[in-house]
Amino acid sequence: MLTRSPARDALVVWLGSRAGLLLMTLLGVSFGQYLHRWRQWDAGLFVTIAEYGYDGEPGRQPDAGLPAFFPGMPLVLRAVHLVVPDWSAAGLIVSLVAGAVAMVALARLAELEGARGWAAVLALVLFPVAVFLTAGYSESLFLAFAIPAWLAARRERWAAAAVLAAGASCVRITGLFLAAALIVEFWRSGQPVRRAPWLVVPFLPLAAYSFYHFTRTGDWLAWKSAQEAGWGRELVWPWDAWTITWQAAMGEGEAAAPFRMEIAGAVVAVAALVWLLVLRRWSEAVYVGLQAAALMTSAYYLSLPRSLLLWFPLWVAIAGLATRRPWVIVVYALVSGPLMVLNTVRFLSGAWAG
Repeated sequence: MLTRSPARDALVVWLGSRAGLLLMTLLGVSFGQYLHRWRQWDAGLFVTIAEYGYDGEPGRQPDAGLPAFFPGMPLVLRAVHLVVPDWSAAGLIVSLVAGAVAMVALARLAELEGARGWAAVLALVLFPVAVFLTAGYSESLFLAFAIPAWLAARRERWAAAAVLAAGASCVRITGLFLAAALIVEFWRSGQPVRRAPWLVVPFLPLAAYSFYHFTRTGDWLAWKSAQEAGWGRELVWPWDAWTITWQAAMGEGEAAAPFRMEIAGAVVAVAALVWLLVLRRWSEAVYVGLQAAALMTSAYYLSLPRSLLLWFPLWVAIAGLATRRPWVIVVYALVSGPLMVLNTVRFLSGAWAG
């Protein structure tokens, strides 16, 4: 008789769900067409950086938004491309392998919190915008560093936590929020001061990346300037961001649908933050709260639902609730699963889905 293994359960849920998703979306198209359909939006931008660097494709107008993407994903993508000729296939493989690492770590983290690991994984892979865990985006790769980093911190392995968090900081600016949360976790757990220098390590990739672009452009905050130039993401008061997003969401036509998703994502974000504060999960609240603050003080809400994929405390909390009340995961799957399929179809058709 097999003993229960959180890692095995996580891999079964992850690989099974990805196989089903890929098979469903493969029907009716050739393999070449299929790979091209996955090269949408940011996936194509990551390929551009991996292939040509931050100056973009030679002979074309430079994309001012490229420095907004941290180098971790393009570097890994370029390495995989050495053995996988198709860029889109390389992106899918990176996300598949990184996702497997992330899901195993998520299951183990949930088990450490007294919840069912497979429930946390299932909640994540069925989230409405979980397509971005499969596409050649940076979410899976970030989680493959961030969740093991947090797991190591909870086990008081601070050297490993710091190095893994540094890896996360190479992939997304979200690594900065993870680094801040690790400081709070370090203080909360009463660690000896001699271990504190490790907490500096996750900030080093941001410093190196900023210096790199300073040598190119003279701008220490080139990644922030790229957000403003490429997407108009300037700092505004939160009520102004809400008003602009609400007006766009209440409009008519196809353009309104993504903004309605953003509104829903904001509601979930606030609820998750309040939940963590009520539970006095201070370090997780810092990780979630800093992201929520950054996203909800932008000129308008953009990619807020997608950012929820990175909130591993949310998935652990849902797993804890589902462990005590099994019907929760059933209702969640019935509501969220169809939305995930719908958004996957939207993404592959070229519509903005997250």
